[in-house]
Formats: sequence, structure tokens, C-alpha cells
Amino acid sequence: MIKLNILNMLNKIKKIHFIGIGGVGVSAIARMARLKGIKVTGSDISTGKMIERIKNIGGKVFIGHKKENLSADTNLVIYSPAINENNPELTFARKTNIPVYSYPEILGLLSKDMYTIAVSGSHGKTTTTCMIAELMIYGNLDPTVVVGGLLKKQQDNFVLGNSKYFVVEACEYKESFLNLNPKILVILNIDNDHLDYYGNIENIKNAFIKLINKVPKDGFVVYNSEDKNIVAALKNCPEKCKRIDYAKEELNIKLLIPGEHNIKNAKAALVVAKLVGLKSDEAEKILKKYAGSWRRFEYKGESEKGALIYDDYGHHPTEIKATLSGTKEYFPDKNIIVVFQPHLYSRTRLLLDDFAESFKNVDEAIITDIYAAREQDDHSIHAKDLTEAINKITNNAKYIKDFQEIEEYLKTKDANTVILTIGAGDIYKIGENILKK
Repeated sequence: MIKLNILNMLNKIKKIHFIGIGGVGVSAIARMARLKGIKVTGSDISTGKMIERIKNIGGKVFIGHKKENLSADTNLVIYSPAINENNPELTFARKTNIPVYSYPEILGLLSKDMYTIAVSGSHGKTTTTCMIAELMIYGNLDPTVVVGGLLKKQQDNFVLGNSKYFVVEACEYKESFLNLNPKILVILNIDNDHLDYYGNIENIKNAFIKLINKVPKDGFVVYNSEDKNIVAALKNCPEKCKRIDYAKEELNIKLLIPGEHNIKNAKAALVVAKLVGLKSDEAEKILKKYAGSWRRFEYKGESEKGALIYDDYGHHPTEIKATLSGTKEYFPDKNIIVVFQPHLYSRTRLLLDDFAESFKNVDEAIITDIYAAREQDDHSIHAKDLTEAINKITNNAKYIKDFQEIEEYLKTKDANTVILTIGAGDIYKIGENILKK
């Protein structure tokens, strides 16, 4: 099916330029294009693991955005939703009539003629998408997969399958997921996030209502009845397709990854597996071996003194609480140190009180500077403000600006310690730099 749509279009294209190529989602499409033999260029504000992966397969990446990054032979431009409309490359492409698509629009084209399994929710999307992908890959259903992380066994965020199935992480940022056409829609939770765009929870729920209404009569909504915002959203939608409450499912296996949140993710994945024809015993056998994904409570190794080092992408209070609760459950007798890099000034400011409540399950919280990503510093919030807010509740936080200073401190910790770097920016580099050589 996929060959009838976007891949058919790509067969006629010689060169694509990607704006925001370092993003996990955009880099997946860049890899898809490059692996099909298309010339790939791209740009981003800084380098990183995803960019290195593109360069390793022959892509050319510019650091910084300027119109000169687009060569005259560029046939198509694909950009991240995080890119501003006044981006010089985006402006130049439109002025010179180069066809332009956003990343969500490309996903929509992929989704259009395929049996799409879209995994939505404010938290847990990547883990659940990876679980479903592994179930379908090792259940011999040969899906195409786009995920906001790396599948651990494939070490990739894109898998090109030959069946009708398309498994995709459905991001709610700027209503991006409304480009998708889901046959099976998984809704894990609805929470306050991306408030710089939505403003309030009601607007977030309304976006999910629009997505639910896109599911056809012969489709399925797989949802969590324990989430009051999902229940409220569903009440505002006509019940035209079958709804399945995965919270009522039983999980008869022990997972390799910790946390009550991952038990819920696994239940959702098993419901989807049944809907696409996998037998329960076969699905459970596959899921029992699921070892997590990149930057989701990912074990990195040990330090020279034997401290265990983990990394997690969590950047919302709900995610942090769930991860740290799972960490405490997994390592009840160890000293737990978390190094947190807040992501976005707006998120830190708007959810400051919730962030302050998030570090109760750790012995030490090291807070470093806010990762700006797509935002400019308006000086309304600082990492020191978060540190002070945490200390009013648990008194276990300290602010350290310099990564190297953090590394030197963590190198002194021994085998009684678990070190967890957490955040959506480049905080993972700290853990990697103190690994035993």
C-alpha cells in the first residue's frame, strides 16, 4: 500500500532538504529518503545523535539556518513543526516555488492509504509505539514504523515494511496528529502540555476530540478509562466506532522495564496486538522480551567507580514522577541522583509548581540550565527558580550550570548510586561522558 502514496512520490524526487533535521521525527523521514537513494540535505541549530546518523548514510547537514543551505537542485523541502514561519530557508523555498511539506503533512500522506495505528497521549507515546512495533515486527506482520525515539533492537526510528500496516507516534503539538488517518487510535492520557500553543487543558481536549472523530466506523479507539480527560473527550464524540478500555486488560507477564506507567503502556500494546490478529500467548511472549527504547529509562552503563547510569527523555512533571517512582521501585536500596535539564522556558514557567513536586523519590536532584530549543529566553524564568521551588518541598536540589562540573561531581559516586539524566535536550551527554572507558 505504501508504494501507492508517498514512496511513489519520492521515486520521482532526486533531492530533499529538511529544516530541523535533528528532530527525532523529521530525521526518520530523512533516513527513509536517504535509504531510497535520494540526496538529502538539512539544517538544525546544533548537532546531535540523529544528525550524526544522517551524515553516516551520506546526508549533508548544515548547523544554522540560512537560505544558502538550499541548493538550486532541491526538489522538495520538509520542515519540523517547531520551525518558525519566518525561517530563512522556509521563506526562500516558498519564494522560489520549491514544494514544501511539514513533517506532519508527510506523515499524513504515509497514513492516507495504509492501515494506520496511531499512538497518542501526552506521555508514553514513544514507549507504547515501540512496544506495538516490536509486537508486529516479531509477530511477522511487517509494519512500516515511524517513532519518536529509537527502536532498541533495530537502532532506528524508521522501519520500512511491506504490509498495509503503519505504526506511528501521533504528536499533539500544534495539532500535528490531525494530519493522520487512524484506523486504530490509542489514547494513553491527556494532560497539560504544550501550553505555549494550547493555553489550557480544554483546548488540548478539543484537539483530541477532533482526532477521535477522524476514526472511521470500522476502526477502533483504544483508551484509558482511568484518565478523566480522555473520558470527558469521548463523551463529546459520537460513538461511531468500537471503543476498547485497555485499563481493564490483564497483564500476565513481568516486564523488563520498571514502573506502573509501563504496565499500562503494555496493556494498550497488547490490545492493539489482538486487534491486528496476534494471539495473546504469542504477543505476551514477544512483549516479555521488550527491553525499552532509546532515552526511555535507558541503561547506559557504569561509571569508573561502579555507579549505574541511566538516561530518560522525560520533560513533563507527570513523566518525571512516573520515571522516578519506577526507579525507586527498581532500586529501593540505592542512592538515587537525578540530573534534570528543564526543556523550554514556557513549560518550566507554566508548570513550575508541578515540576517542584516531581523529585520526591530521589536523594539528590541536580538542576542545570533550561534547554531553550525553539524558544528565546524572555528572562521570566531560570533554572534557579525551579531549584528554589523544589527545595521548598523536598530540600534535595542544587543548581549547577556547568556540565563538566556536574560530571566531576558524579565521578565520585560509587556502586551504591544510580545516576539518572533526564530531559529532552542534550543532558544525556553527561552520562555518556562519565561511563567507564
